[in-house]
Amino acid sequence: MKICVFGAGAVGGHIAARLAARGHEVSVVARGPHLAAMKEKGVTLLSGDERISGPVKEARGLQEAIFVALKANALAAFADAAPALVGADTAVVFCQNGIPWWYGPDLPRLDPGGKLRAAVPMRNAIGGVVYSANEIAAPGVIKNNVPGSNMLVIGEVDDRQSTRILELRSILEKSGMSSPPASDIRAAVWAKLLQNLATSTLCTITESTVADMRASPALAELAGCLAAEGRAIAQALGVDLKKAPERPGGGQSSGSIAHKPSMLQDYERNRPMEIEAQVMAPRALARSAGVPTPALDAVAAIVAHKAAARGLYKLQ
Repeated sequence: MKICVFGAGAVGGHIAARLAARGHEVSVVARGPHLAAMKEKGVTLLSGDERISGPVKEARGLQEAIFVALKANALAAFADAAPALVGADTAVVFCQNGIPWWYGPDLPRLDPGGKLRAAVPMRNAIGGVVYSANEIAAPGVIKNNVPGSNMLVIGEVDDRQSTRILELRSILEKSGMSSPPASDIRAAVWAKLLQNLATSTLCTITESTVADMRASPALAELAGCLAAEGRAIAQALGVDLKKAPERPGGGQSSGSIAHKPSMLQDYERNRPMEIEAQVMAPRALARSAGVPTPALDAVAAIVAHKAAARGLYKLQ
């Protein structure tokens, strides 16, 4: 299959390496030395004792499938590039944290100016929830931090069980990435979001790892409150969290708690932060559903202020 990985950084590079190693025609969109290395030597994934490699090239022309692995706040770049890559039958899988832009029409800040809706017809859009802890070990080389616990849940935004979903799931499974059936893609979105509501916000505010945050009784209690509020929002929206697939080995967490969440990594590296998708959009949905969220309101205000002070987020 002719596949583009748009945003082939740590997570996207993992996907690209697995697909390229299986013989798919994989192209990538990335930047700088990382892109140069992949164009010259291909992309390599180090996962436990495995070394998985394959050739990739720059993305050109219409694709059969595109895995968009950009952060939610960087998706405007894909909207600009989409006309040259997305054909009438191109499957576009958006792999991101938080509430995705396609979730509903009442969250305009997830798609400023409606650029994504204009560039990607909803018939092309596919939801994706990725569980995979990776880092760029060197240009062109991705290191997977939790071997055997990688999962990419995909589903049509209207939850129909289409032929293309079955085909994409089969391709992912054969490449070594778990992709279980999902009867409700929004349940998968919320299952992942319940982790991020606590870890992303509290670790960023305190500038600590997940392990350090959980070691604090007060912060662990606050994390529990945030998770409870997240479950209440999901329930009010009619989302059944029991429908969310579990990671290989069970549960949703990777089991790796000594790392820093991506939001904290972005803060430390002065990169724009996914506050809108991971924090503000769930809060807006809570407001629309009439669900009180005092804990989320408090941490949202603090983390947004902290990010805005560095110019990494624009306050409303």
